[in-house]
Amino acid sequence: MSAILSSSTLISLVFLCVFVNAQITVVVNETASHAIPSTLWGQMFESGDGGLYAELLQNRAFQMVDVSNQTTALSAWHSVNGAQLTVIEETVPVSSALPNALSVAIPSGSSGQLGIGNEGYFGIKVNSSNTYNASFFYRFPTASSFNGIATVGLQTSTGQVLGASNVTLNGSQTSWLQVFTTIQPTISPASLTNNFTVTVDGETLAGQTINFAIPNGMRIDIAETLSAMAPSFFRLPGGNNLGQTVATRWQWNNTVGPLVERPGRIGDWGYVNTDGLGIFEFLTWCEDLNMQAIMAVWSGFALGGTSIAEDDLGPYIQQAIDQVNFAVGDPTQSDAAALRASLGHPDPFPVAHVEIGNEDFFAADTYTYRWNQFSTALQAAFPNLSFLATSDTFNPVLTPNPAEWDIHVYQTPSWFAENSFIYDGFQRNGTHYFEVGFSRKMCGVSISTNADDIFGTPADGRLTFPTMQSSTGEAAFMIGLERNSDIVFAASYAPLLNHVVDSHSGNVYPSTSYYVQQLFSLNRGDEYLPSTLPDASGTTFWSVVVNTVGTASNVTFQLPFPVEDSATVQLLIGAETDSNTPNAPNTVSPQTSTITVDQTFAYNAPGFSVSALTLTTA
Repeated sequence: MSAILSSSTLISLVFLCVFVNAQITVVVNETASHAIPSTLWGQMFESGDGGLYAELLQNRAFQMVDVSNQTTALSAWHSVNGAQLTVIEETVPVSSALPNALSVAIPSGSSGQLGIGNEGYFGIKVNSSNTYNASFFYRFPTASSFNGIATVGLQTSTGQVLGASNVTLNGSQTSWLQVFTTIQPTISPASLTNNFTVTVDGETLAGQTINFAIPNGMRIDIAETLSAMAPSFFRLPGGNNLGQTVATRWQWNNTVGPLVERPGRIGDWGYVNTDGLGIFEFLTWCEDLNMQAIMAVWSGFALGGTSIAEDDLGPYIQQAIDQVNFAVGDPTQSDAAALRASLGHPDPFPVAHVEIGNEDFFAADTYTYRWNQFSTALQAAFPNLSFLATSDTFNPVLTPNPAEWDIHVYQTPSWFAENSFIYDGFQRNGTHYFEVGFSRKMCGVSISTNADDIFGTPADGRLTFPTMQSSTGEAAFMIGLERNSDIVFAASYAPLLNHVVDSHSGNVYPSTSYYVQQLFSLNRGDEYLPSTLPDASGTTFWSVVVNTVGTASNVTFQLPFPVEDSATVQLLIGAETDSNTPNAPNTVSPQTSTITVDQTFAYNAPGFSVSALTLTTA
């Protein structure tokens, strides 16, 4: 068993305790064996708009809808007081990317306020301390003498107005005009069942029709929660976000520019991605949080099973080159880079690693030629970047030999706890690894307690939310990643915005696994100091004492240098099955305390706990 000491002005101790009623002594070496990469702990976005995108309106632009099925086409929309709503394929669309619009007919004889409402993504949280920006396009198919007011507002499901503003509509406006306004609510309702509405006076518009087309940023509470993890990188545009079909693949050039120029797509999990959160927004997010971007390019394979033939890869390779140029290219040498500059960012974004595909072990037989062509062309175009392969490591054999691999693991909490040493046996031959996952759900996470049915249902052991059992198993595995950070340059949990950080329209719920990731990221070291334990059968961790069993263990530390007599302990502790859920969001959260220490000192690690010990050298 080994442990590590991460050194800097403040030093952090971490190791895993798996022994019941065991007395363990940790002897720390004074000499560092290797530097710990600054990119070690980061985040991976999984798929689509997700909760991270700040858009409040669901089905805002009627993207990818079938107008012959009005029930589906009008998803999330409803009539206010009898207005007649129809999603139409516009004869004069607001843009070629957005061919559909909402036709609103005001019946003859109407009176009062009529119009449209949108329920948001399972509700809209309204807070009187926030200002809400609203925008829509409108036009009258037939010119009229109308010149009046439309009320743009937020209201409860019972019609109580929470905030509203007025805009002027002109009946002579037969071409599309974009209207902007802001809403300042005066009430913060407890309920989330609120609606965005646009209404007009029914009497003055009776018998007339108006067409609407509803056109950025990150959702603040989720963005702040992710920022609090102190990530050093962000993997984009997502894992399984690259396409179920060739036609519906993620294409960088369809995600830049004005929102009305972004057609959207059916995402890999079956729902519409607006692509309002596009490559420029992702890269700006990385820059704002001082993160490196690990960016994936589409590699000629769609998840539905289609691989592009070897002789037909040329256009797709060029699109990948253009994508990388958009991120890092010279605006004087590349049209894609010039586009970036035209958006106000002439300097390159922080991209050093590019993944060629995602989980290409699904099509390993074609990845041999796809990797060869993509990596050869990309490396020639960008000799200063590193490129990651995404098939199983060394199977099949790839040419040229990848210098970096993206590894995904799907397993149980016990597997992760027992395999903290898995990278110890990897050759030190210049190859480096990006470990995605850990132990809960998708992409290398401990998704189940049942090793015989990893992808089964909750009744078969599938974990609905991270538990203290799964999170301590993840922590054990992370210790091994840091111990082997001479070859593991990056690691992240996925999916990020499912249950590592859960959310709905009202709140954000950091999970037990979130707090484990945060403890490791906030307690980073610059160097790895080897340490030894009396038994090699356990699992070891970084910057935290991890106990993956229910019984406390006593640990004695023997340090090669004197320390101050007080140390800080950040402790995450709970019962084996404890989870943070929407109904119980604060079941487990870190607690901070101090303990007395010396050059030799004892620490009692509670059962199912992760403890980050921070000591100051004397």
